[in-house]
Amino acid sequence: MELNSFVLSAIVLLTAASLAVTLFKHLGLGSILGLLVAGIAVGPHSPGPIVTPHVDDVRDFTELGVVLLLFVIGLEMQPKRLWALRREVFGLGTVQILLCGGAIAGYIALYQSTWQAALLIGLTLALSSTALVMQMLHERGDLATRHGTAAFAVLLMQDLAVVPLLALVPLFADRGIENPAPWWEQWLIVGGMIGMVLMMGRYVLPFVLERLLRQNNRDAFALVVLLSVFLAAGAMHHAGLSMALGAFLMGMLLSSTRFSFQIQAHIEPFKGLLMSLFFVAVGMSIDLPAIAAEPLLLTQHVLVILSIKLIVLFLIALIFGLSRGTATRLAFMLAQSGEFGFVLFGSAKLMDVIDSDTFALAVSVISVSMLVTPLLVRLGDALAKHAEHRSGITKYFDQAATGIPVKGRVVLAGYGRVGHTIATLLEVNQIPFIAFDTNPIYVERGERDGRAVYYGDIGNPELLHAAQIGSAALVILTIDHGLTALQAVSHIRVAYPHVPVIARARDLEACGNLLRAGATRAYPEAIESSLRLGAEALEMLGVSTSEVDQLLSGVRSQGYAPVVE
Repeated sequence: MELNSFVLSAIVLLTAASLAVTLFKHLGLGSILGLLVAGIAVGPHSPGPIVTPHVDDVRDFTELGVVLLLFVIGLEMQPKRLWALRREVFGLGTVQILLCGGAIAGYIALYQSTWQAALLIGLTLALSSTALVMQMLHERGDLATRHGTAAFAVLLMQDLAVVPLLALVPLFADRGIENPAPWWEQWLIVGGMIGMVLMMGRYVLPFVLERLLRQNNRDAFALVVLLSVFLAAGAMHHAGLSMALGAFLMGMLLSSTRFSFQIQAHIEPFKGLLMSLFFVAVGMSIDLPAIAAEPLLLTQHVLVILSIKLIVLFLIALIFGLSRGTATRLAFMLAQSGEFGFVLFGSAKLMDVIDSDTFALAVSVISVSMLVTPLLVRLGDALAKHAEHRSGITKYFDQAATGIPVKGRVVLAGYGRVGHTIATLLEVNQIPFIAFDTNPIYVERGERDGRAVYYGDIGNPELLHAAQIGSAALVILTIDHGLTALQAVSHIRVAYPHVPVIARARDLEACGNLLRAGATRAYPEAIESSLRLGAEALEMLGVSTSEVDQLLSGVRSQGYAPVVE
């Protein structure tokens, strides 16, 4: 039953999505799986109400959510951090595409008459879903973890692989490329588009946004930001690159500006809505009659392709130096095939590289693999914890490994600006400590400083156990990622209630959340800086040091109430 009214269609879609997300979140299966199931329920291939038969148009529009998601990721990604991931991007990512693509192509060759079709299908199915994985990492707060950064690096390389894969389609169709442009002209277009994005993001946009902020013109501010994101995406698309790459580049250019947080606040509502609709559109693409026609063959394809990607990803992750637990999480996170396959297989069908039956089956494989991904991720987490336990990770951070006594040492979470200062104070006073950070640049700096600084996510219970937090004299949290800090405080308070925890908070609200989670002390950075500045001013104006200290103690004892509006 097709719904003719736009308003009625919107009501049915939102009702199905709301009910599905509520139910699946209650069952602990996550909102993404609920949105996919909602899409199946209101899609053109189900017996229920049909929101629209034009699923491809809906999916094309909602892919703007993927563009905004990558823009937000770029806002959180400093250029130095991206450079630190170059080994994973160009090494791990390239090897994953080639090995997974080759292995899947070998399997598909059993069912395809031409090697060109088998290779194209294999390389396409080797790619993972940027939208699905990045959204899951974002929801779980795993972007800063080791498996999160590795997954991001692989996905970035996969997005770069879009260009050669698109070029393969007309070549495999034996049509060649009509009126091909000279190679230098193609590279000139790519370079010109990238240069335009760099110029706009580095100079033009900050200048414009600065003027709009001075005028307090928030509406124009939000509209200009959205315009810049879509201009960058369109420029990359015109150059033959992924739109998401353009948005990511623009976000990274704005990440170091003083209004990056305001930009993110404007973008988040649009991103959240469009990403939800994107997953509903993917669910609507699942062709139930096609699945019912050959259920055994589809099940076989999905299981074999997932198995190939799981095995290859796990092995190459180990080769690139990742731990067994991290490799397991990475493999199960990237095992699915991605939304880019919808576009590429559609193009291949139009050029007769693949037939209609192959197209329907390939799209079904992508859709089903995306549908089971939330369950695979949960399974991967369980296997990773088992692998970490069996590998003896609990002994990794003992005195023999770190040179720092376990009993009575301080555990410092975060070795950035604040963490480095605290580490220096501890070192000057000869207090033993061990530090963790998820930023490779900070870890390298700690190694250069000759300090016991290691890569690790302090919000991971297994790491807390491995660091033997129960024997620590104190845990100091200097990280500015609120969710990770809350997770760490909660885990420590439950497992090691006797260990004191002091934490840095961004503002008073974050401070209250940390205290409620179990932190012994929490200090809002912005207010503390203001108090210190005010104290210095009072002392320079003749107020005695004892009176100033008494005043500061009084303010802190009252929860900063006297200085907060």
